[in-house]
Amino acid sequence: MTHFLTKASLAALLALCTIPATVSTAAAAGPQTNFVVEAQYHRPTRGCSPMHAVRKARDFGLRDARITRMSPRVVVVAGRERRGWDRITFANVRGCPLIRR
Repeated sequence: MTHFLTKASLAALLALCTIPATVSTAAAAGPQTNFVVEAQYHRPTRGCSPMHAVRKARDFGLRDARITRMSPRVVVVAGRERRGWDRITFANVRGCPLIRR
């Protein structure tokens, strides 16, 4: 009888010791999350992209901003402000730095 109780208590002890290990592993997984990364194939632009120039002009306060001239050196965006028509000139390099307002 003693031999049986020893084996039963050892089995119970092993069972109790493995429960925390399985619970922590399951809890570490947490809720399932799926991340979907969509590949966007854009041509790399070396200079100031037209969309970036228009966005920056809108940030500066131009409404109905449109590109009126684009050369290898400058990108000119025209639009309306509170006082009337205005234009902003950006350099045609990466980041579209402001040249003239």
